[in-house]
Amino acid sequence: MSEHIQINFLEIEENAEYEDIINEVVDLAFKKEKLDNLNLYINIILTDPKNIQRMNKEYRNIDRPTDVLSFPMFEKNELDTMVSQNKKSIVQDVLGDIVISIEKVKEQAVQYGHGFKRELAYMVVHGFYHLMGYDHMNDTEKKIMREKEENILNLLEIKRN
Repeated sequence: MSEHIQINFLEIEENAEYEDIINEVVDLAFKKEKLDNLNLYINIILTDPKNIQRMNKEYRNIDRPTDVLSFPMFEKNELDTMVSQNKKSIVQDVLGDIVISIEKVKEQAVQYGHGFKRELAYMVVHGFYHLMGYDHMNDTEKKIMREKEENILNLLEIKRN
């Protein structure tokens, strides 16, 4: 189990394969973004469409299920400062929460024609970069975020089929 992750299963069955994929992705992302020395962790909640829809409505006022939600605890400039100072906090702190609908991951893997592992890994790395302060609201932001996501997946040799 990674020191950078806390995984919770909300109204779905626990699954070691999901945990392995998530740990692999997050450990590399932490290393690439130089967070592995900062005593931070991510809380990941794996759930069903009903629960993610409830959260999407509560926190974003959008009453429909989605694939992934991210709730960062820091602004990008705060993280940049923490990384540049490379000071390990005495107390472990949460980088943020990522909520993933496993059913939606399964659907999208079929829809996009690649495996479950690729889709789950993508949801995790996508959520991670939202926690890091990246977004995809315009073409410039989207290009930067996508390059970072694809770099992690390529390093792990998690390819589109």
